[in-house]
Parts: sequence; structure tokens; C-alpha cells
Amino acid sequence: MQASAEQQFKGARASDETITRAYEFADLSSYSVKKRFLIRAADLAFFVLIKLIGRTIRWEVKGWENWEAAARDGQLPIYTCWHNRIFLSTYFWRNRRIVVMTSQSFDGEYIARFIQRFGYGAARGSSTRGAVGAIVEMARLMRAGSPAGFTIDGPKGPRYVAKVGAVLLAKKTGQPMLPFTITTRKFWEAKQSWDGFQVPFPFSHARVDIAPPIYVSAHASDDALEAKRDELQASLDLVNRVGKEWAG
Repeated sequence: MQASAEQQFKGARASDETITRAYEFADLSSYSVKKRFLIRAADLAFFVLIKLIGRTIRWEVKGWENWEAAARDGQLPIYTCWHNRIFLSTYFWRNRRIVVMTSQSFDGEYIARFIQRFGYGAARGSSTRGAVGAIVEMARLMRAGSPAGFTIDGPKGPRYVAKVGAVLLAKKTGQPMLPFTITTRKFWEAKQSWDGFQVPFPFSHARVDIAPPIYVSAHASDDALEAKRDELQASLDLVNRVGKEWAG
């Protein structure tokens, strides 16, 4: 993936069509009537659930100065967190035009729609270029002024193992990765899912831990990229551990 993405990144710029596609609902005409109904129903259900619960959460934020450092002088953070913290992360970082990667699938479509309702953009890439295409599209959108976001162990794990996509994007855009986690004291966990997806109980106390930004040189070698991936892993492990200690 890396070599292919390296070639496609060169000269990547976002067209007006690319920007519009990221922030507007996609055409569902290729889906059956039943699937169109299910996509719209799931979209609205998740949007309402996240919004209602998010409004009740009592927030505590640690490391906000790290966000300020990552956003200083017009920088655009590349937000990185674990897949099972999507629920509250979607609410906490809403309305910042953050672009995230979504798959071109039934599940990816309703996810794209409900995050767009929260002010996010969806980078799908093309059906032939898969994840590489989506990362290239994220680079284009960042160059047009959009921050980016990664569930760094997604879409299917292994759980709590950082992948290299955000590191490659940081190298190609010159923007900093911003590791963070959100820990909730009381939550429901999907024990049968690969990530242990967490849904907080209403009126829970949640803590946001934001780590210092991580920069990647535009001239980073493969070994340097792997070292940065390890640095990102260690940073996420640390904030995850701090959050667990806080939650008791």
C-alpha cells in the first residue's frame, strides 16, 4: 500500500467535487429499496443516540494544550484514537470538518451519513483503489483545509494495534498526528465485537486525554515511518493507561 500511495500523493489536490462529496450525503440509487431504508434508519438512529447521550456527559479534559500546539499557526491535526472510542469521539470533536475514512459498503454508507450530520467529512476513495484511494483523498482534503481523523486500529483490528495510515498521511501533508482517548466510567461494551465497542451510559463522567502532537518528516524512510508508528502506539497506550487509572 505504501509504495502505491507514495505515487498517488504527488500533486494531489482537492477539486470542488471532491470537497462536496466528502460533506454531502452520497447517492443511494445503487442500493435496493430495502437497503436504502435500512441505511437511512441506521443513520438517524446512531445520530440521535450519540447526540442525546453526548449532551448528558460530564466532561473532563486533560492535555488541551497539546491540541493547541497541534492547531497552532494554521496546522491541521490528524486525530488518532482507538476504534472502540468512536461513540464519544464523534460527539466531542463534532463540527470541525474532520475528514475520516469510510468503506464503500452498506455499513460504511450509514456511518458516513451520521458522521456527516455531526459536521464530519467522509473519504471513500474509489472502488478500485480501496484504502489507498481514501488516504489520497484525505490528503487532498487536508490540503484544502480539512483536518483528518483515524480510528487507528480499524476497521477490523487487531484491537489496540496502531496501523501506518495516519503516519503516511502525516508525512505527505506535513501535519501533526494528535493521539487521544476518551475514557468513560460507566459504559456498555459489545463483548462479541473485535474492538469491544463502548457506548457510555447517560450522565456518565468522561475524561478526554490528549497527548502531544507527533510530526513526521517529509523525507522519512520506511524505517523512520515504522519508528513513528511505534511512537504513536506508545502514545496511545500511555493515554489509554492513564484513562483506565482515572476510571478506577
